Amino acid sequence: MPNYFESSTVDFAANCEVEFPQFVKFPATQPPDPLQNFINHFKLEKHAENGYFKETDRSPFILELSNQETDETNETMNNCNVMPTATQKPVYKGNRNFSTLIYYMLTPDAPVSKLIMNSSRNIHILQRGKGQFVLIYPDGSIKSFKVGFDYSKGEVSQWVVPGGVWKASFMIPNEEFDNGFLISEVVVPGFEYSDYKHFPGFKELVEFVGQEKAELLKPLL
Repeated sequence: MPNYFESSTVDFAANCEVEFPQFVKFPATQPPDPLQNFINHFKLEKHAENGYFKETDRSPFILELSNQETDETNETMNNCNVMPTATQKPVYKGNRNFSTLIYYMLTPDAPVSKLIMNSSRNIHILQRGKGQFVLIYPDGSIKSFKVGFDYSKGEVSQWVVPGGVWKASFMIPNEEFDNGFLISEVVVPGFEYSDYKHFPGFKELVEFVGQEKAELLKPLL
């Protein structure tokens, strides 16, 4: 039986400590000019989880997902979405585009992407800058890794986050992209807001990972 939380790209990434840069505690009031020029040129907008984004492609091909049945209960789910587990596929309400593609960017004024979960697999590809990802699995285990092009230091430039896993990220100060962190993100099946949710709050985080880890990860809420 497959494990739907497996991701060879995440397994390959070197685990590292979560250490937030000063920008997280004291964000800038606005992006530096080169990043603002990028935002203006590509017409990026503020994202609900923080940062800036632009959807650049939505596949015209449609996945027929109506009247799905869950693997474990064999019950048809028409009225709600069901997040995947390690052994059960996600269940969607309605059909989906094959895929969607966005630019997503963190900047000194928006340096953190808050903890969220998607039903679908998220394929990430680094474009410019540096950042760090934090994943929390349903059993409370945490994986954090750095994103960049310095492979000798364990950084990765492509990674896939499975559906049903909490994810967050933050920008790491860098000179090569004026303290920005720009990625492309492909969601398969295509993204819909009904497939997406924010982490509830600090109380739930304490119950999930314990007091000490919750205090450390509090900036991601």
